[in-house]
Formats: sequence, C-alpha cells, structure tokens
Amino acid sequence: MRQAEDFREESRVLAACIGRQPQEIYGMQTQFKGWTVEDVLGHLHFFNAAAAAALEGPSAFHTMMGPALERLDAGQSILSLQRPWLNGLGGAALFEAWMQGSEQLADAFAQADPKSRVCWVGPDMSALSAVTARQMETWAHGQAIFDLLGATRPESGRIRNIVHLGVVTFGWSFQVRGQEVPPVPPQVRLEAPSGEVWSWNAPDEANRIEGQAVEFAQVVTQVRNLADTGLRVTGATAGAWMAQAQCFAGPPETPPAPGTRYAMAEQGQRGA
Repeated sequence: MRQAEDFREESRVLAACIGRQPQEIYGMQTQFKGWTVEDVLGHLHFFNAAAAAALEGPSAFHTMMGPALERLDAGQSILSLQRPWLNGLGGAALFEAWMQGSEQLADAFAQADPKSRVCWVGPDMSALSAVTARQMETWAHGQAIFDLLGATRPESGRIRNIVHLGVVTFGWSFQVRGQEVPPVPPQVRLEAPSGEVWSWNAPDEANRIEGQAVEFAQVVTQVRNLADTGLRVTGATAGAWMAQAQCFAGPPETPPAPGTRYAMAEQGQRGA
C-alpha cells in the first residue's frame, strides 16, 4: 500500500525533527492539553503497537487493548492507557522504540491486504483506513511538537491521505454530536504543497471551502482553529462543518480556541 509508505515518511519527518533536539525536549509541555513530548511519543508508540496487534488478529488486539479499555471505561484519562504498557519507558529510549515500532508497523501494513478488516477501538476498519488513521494521528500529534519548537514541517503529497480522511468524515462531524447531517457536502478545493489543485465533491459556488491543503488538514484534525487559517469558507453548511470538523473517532471534541495553537516562535509577536 502506498499509504504504508506515507505513514513511514510521516513518522520519519517527525523523528528527524525530534532527533535534532537536546534531551530536555522530552519533558517540555506542548500546547495540546499540557502533554509533554514524552506523552505524545508514548501515545503514538502505544497505538502503533495496538495497530500492529490488530494486524495479527482479534485475539492479539483484545489481549493488548482489553486492560487499557477497562481503565478508560472506569473514567481514567487517555494517558493512563499507555503508562502500564510503557512500564517506565521514556526519554531517548522511548524515542528509539517509537521509531523502530513505526518502521515495523509500516512494513507490516505494506504486506497487508488493503481491504482486510482489522479490529480497533470502536468499529472494525479496513487495513487501508487503519494505516491512514496512523498517519493522521502521527501528523496531528506531531504538530504539537513542531509548534513547540517553532519549526515548519516539511510537507508533501502524503498529506492528501489526511485531507481525504477529513473530507469523507464530513457526516461524522455532525453525527458524533447528535446533529442531522446536511444533505449536500461542500465542494472542497485545495492547493497541495506542490501547487497542484485537489478537489472533492461537486462544484458549488455557494457551498465551498478553498485554501491550502495543510490548513484544511489542521482544521479537521483540530490542531488549529479555523480563524487561525486562511481558508475561505462559503455557505452555512461549510461554515457549520469547519466550526466543528472532527476526522478522528471517539466522543465529540471541541476545536482549540482561536490563538491557542501556533508555532511558539510567534509567541513574542503575539505579546504573550
């Protein structure tokens, strides 16, 4: 699957950024719920391992995730899921384990049938959807680290997978909130990092979203508020969607407030 290589590249881009930093990076807090870089890496490593177990089969997946989901059902935080499994793994050792696990997971997905069904937290999904979800989560959580460092992530056509996931979860963004899904999704017309134009849905001058593909991905993954992007949103349906877009599973999440997620190098310019 090409998407397996896109996930591999996504992981390597993040690894290259972190690998240039001093040891102190792991304990630094990001703008995402106060998570540290170590928290983010532990989260990615844990769920990459869950995806690898899902590829092995239902038994392996439930053996790994059963105890974690019991803690979640008991009201514990999402971070509590990974800590017993990590068993004290942290810092540079965690970074190395996450990198190795990412490469192994990419290898496993590259050999998988894209249409095969795998278990997950919630409904089963195809292997193709599963590896796209791993890329999306790596990209989205990685944004918090790039922001912390004031760094610009090298983007490429691999981001199309995340944008497409954002487009096809149009209905989910309403359903997860118990809202009626608008009958006609907006046209989405975006500029790729290469300058190519990508488009989805029927042309509609009165119901559309235009702008940079990277910024659209930032909104649907909730790493930026719409107001902090240059996206051009036309029509009530498009506006309602972008105000609460959510391309990931789980309960409804509120997008970050305007001005709360940004590259830290801009902090002085904002008067913070």
